Amino acid sequence: MSAAIEFRDVSFATREGRAILEAVSFGVEEGTVTAILGRSGSGKTTLLRTVNRLIAPTGGEVRVGGRAVTDAGLIALRRGIGYVIQETGLFPHFTVERNVGVVLEAEGKSRAEREARCRELLTAVGLEPETFRRRYPHQLSGGQRQRVGLARALAADPPVLLMDEPFGALDPLTRAEMQDMLRNLLLRLRKTVLLVTHDLDEALFLADHIVLMQEGRLVAHLGPEEFVRSEQAEVVAYIGAFHRGERKAEARS
Repeated sequence: MSAAIEFRDVSFATREGRAILEAVSFGVEEGTVTAILGRSGSGKTTLLRTVNRLIAPTGGEVRVGGRAVTDAGLIALRRGIGYVIQETGLFPHFTVERNVGVVLEAEGKSRAEREARCRELLTAVGLEPETFRRRYPHQLSGGQRQRVGLARALAADPPVLLMDEPFGALDPLTRAEMQDMLRNLLLRLRKTVLLVTHDLDEALFLADHIVLMQEGRLVAHLGPEEFVRSEQAEVVAYIGAFHRGERKAEARS
C-alpha cells in the first residue's frame, strides 16, 4: 500500500534554535488512520501542521500523494486536506449549513449543490439536517459543534483528514459517542487520517498505526497490538500513565 503522507527527516527549530522536531520519518498508508501520541510539548501538533503547511519545516520534506507539499499551490493543497481541531473553528455568525459549505462556496459551487452536500454530511455525522442546518454554533452543544466541524472538513471530499485533539474538550460519554461515529464513518469513507491525541484508548480504538513522539523525536511506530505489547521503555511508560485509578481500585478489592 502506498504512503499518502510521508515525512522524510522532518525537523523544525525556532528562531532561537530550540528543536521542536528532530529528523522525523514515517509514512501514513492510504486509507488508514495513524494516531500520534505523546505528552504536551512532544511535537505532535507541530508535525501535523507541516502537512497542510501551517508550519514550514526547517529541515526535511513532507509529501502528500507522492508530491512535496512545497510543490503544490497552497490553496489547492489545503482544499485537498480536511482539518478538524478541538475548538472546531466554526464561524459564529454563519449557520450550520453555511459553515459546512464554506469551502464549496469558495470553490464556486451553486447554492443547490452546497445545500445537498450539507444535508448529506449532516446525516453522515449523525445530525438531522432539517433540525440543525439553520442553527448557529452558539445553539449547539460541544459534541454537536464537533460533528459540524467534521462535516465541514469533509465537504470537498478531501482524500486526507488531519485531526488535532478533536474530542479533547468533550465529556467522556460524548467523546465515546463521537469516537463511535468517527470510526463507522471512516470505515465507509476510507480517508487517510492523521490524528493527534493524548488519549491512549482513543488511539487504540481508532487507529491502524500508532506513533509515539518524545521531545520532538519519533520513538515508536507500531500497530495497536504491537504497541500494547511493546517492551520499549518509552512505550511502557506512556501506557503506564493510563488507568491508574483502575489499578488502585483493584488493589483495594
